[in-house]
Amino acid sequence: MNRTDIAVVGFAQAPQVAETTGTTNGVEMLVPIITEVLETTGLPRREVGFWCSGSSDYLAGRAFSFVSAVDAIGAVPPIVESHVEADAAWAFYEAWVKIRTGQARTAAVYGFGKSSAGDLRRVLALQLDPYTVAPLWPDAVSVAALQARAGLDAGLWSEKDMAEVAARSRADAIANPYAQLGDQVDAATLLDQPYVAEPLRAHDCPPVTDGAAVVVLAAASAAEDLCEHPAWITGLEHRIDSPVLGARELHRSPSTAAAAAAACGDIGTDGVQVAELHAPFSSQELLLRREVGLPDSARVNPSGGPLCGNPMFAAGLTRIGEAASRVMDGSADRVLAHATNGPALQQNLVCVMEGRD
Repeated sequence: MNRTDIAVVGFAQAPQVAETTGTTNGVEMLVPIITEVLETTGLPRREVGFWCSGSSDYLAGRAFSFVSAVDAIGAVPPIVESHVEADAAWAFYEAWVKIRTGQARTAAVYGFGKSSAGDLRRVLALQLDPYTVAPLWPDAVSVAALQARAGLDAGLWSEKDMAEVAARSRADAIANPYAQLGDQVDAATLLDQPYVAEPLRAHDCPPVTDGAAVVVLAAASAAEDLCEHPAWITGLEHRIDSPVLGARELHRSPSTAAAAAAACGDIGTDGVQVAELHAPFSSQELLLRREVGLPDSARVNPSGGPLCGNPMFAAGLTRIGEAASRVMDGSADRVLAHATNGPALQQNLVCVMEGRD
């Protein structure tokens, strides 16, 4: 085992709900799950070598909201802490680099978002080009609808395919106590529902969700002391496409394909048993499956995925945690997690994890 080998050794998440009470700084959601994951791993709070978070001041509606969230971890005695204004999956990447370079032995990564605090579809327009696109206020669902339509017109999927993704996700989410939605419904019934933004119906879109998640990483020298079956990270990479929606083919995601190729290595996706894909819209799951090149045997989003609970800035990290949990509980040997950030799958991260005897 190489000294730079790193594993996920702990994961906890808050219930994914339509609305939480309290402030928008995330402390109320974070305190219980950070306590839970540290108790589960047996890692003393003062021995966490690096803390890194992902959130958005736009979502919270105030500057430096992430600083207030530090109250959930405690800054005294002094800690080493950082933050990304993105999904916490990118904080996960920063923590992984921190350990790889020998600057820390353990790290705790957390993400949080209170999406119900404002009009989410409007707030997300602020991530678009501030000169030519954002002033038009195209809402997030309408932008995703453009992508879904591009795939339909290219013959890559049908509305029935999209409805089947939603039906399967909801059925799987019944077994997930943290999921916001979960029920048994057939695709034909879903197709009878009205459009929200053609060709997207309500079931094709993620629910507005408040939530948080935390993941603990550890170097080889500490991992097996903290977890009986660590999820060893064998590949982790992220890529980015143009933010200009008209400058790329929306029914493709070259950045996802490139990130997956780099993370999966020479053997590709062979042997991947579980894939947690951060696909907030049903059409995006179909797109991502093609770009990642998942085997037909891989089970996709057994947690229900973002269609059944999409806490902004924590949903990508949750995909990593959910996938890692399958290795840690012994139900899978090789898993893949994907996270996205930005409009229409602009930025994409892929993480591959494996178990070891």
